[in-house]
Amino acid sequence: MDLNLQDYIVLLHPAITVAVVFPIIGMVVKMAWQTRQRRLDTLSGNKSKLPPSVGLEHVALGQWLTGAVIGVVLLALANEIYSPIIEGQLWQKDAAKVSLISAFFVATIAALILLYKAKARLWRGVFATLTGMGLVILGAQDGVYRNDAYWYLSHYYHGIAASLLMIFALAILREIYQDRSNRWRTVHIVLNCVALVLFVAQGFTGSRSLLEIPLSWQKSYVYQCNFDKASPQYKTCPAPAAKK
Repeated sequence: MDLNLQDYIVLLHPAITVAVVFPIIGMVVKMAWQTRQRRLDTLSGNKSKLPPSVGLEHVALGQWLTGAVIGVVLLALANEIYSPIIEGQLWQKDAAKVSLISAFFVATIAALILLYKAKARLWRGVFATLTGMGLVILGAQDGVYRNDAYWYLSHYYHGIAASLLMIFALAILREIYQDRSNRWRTVHIVLNCVALVLFVAQGFTGSRSLLEIPLSWQKSYVYQCNFDKASPQYKTCPAPAAKK
């Protein structure tokens, strides 16, 4: 099966997710469990066999995970947004819109970097909000495959939800260690359990999306198929030309 450059670019998102993001998720979950076990051992007065470094390693890997997740999401959005722009040479027809979209990409990346560096609660809240807004606004652009009809099973919506949870987890990191009542720690655990479920679901929805998105040379035929649920010809495609 012949793949051109555009098809290989489409595969970058799932390839990086499988090779980088999912392994980090596994390590973060393992470190989270070990951190909790060590904390419980300490509270019960027992000497834990786990080293004190597991907590710091969990935090470091969690920060890496947030960056990796946002990175692959931005990569997927960039491909879906810029592909029709390049194919239709839209920068010549609507240069202002293309420039504004590019500015949102730059601003989202800058806000994420500043979120990593921010220490004050106010600024962490501001940069977390800007990063999340950037993802949502970019995801609302033309060309992004959202599968709105099945939003509850949509790879896009699950991915955005997981990304927002990762951003929130990064923003409240200092509160988790400063709050003696452990309320923020409980919030962190609950929300990240939800994020873990979403990440598992992403494996299924992402595989389905790869089946639903045709290769570049197949689009002209696939897009002639009937996707209208109200039509009696729903899920039918034109008959292929007879071979000579």
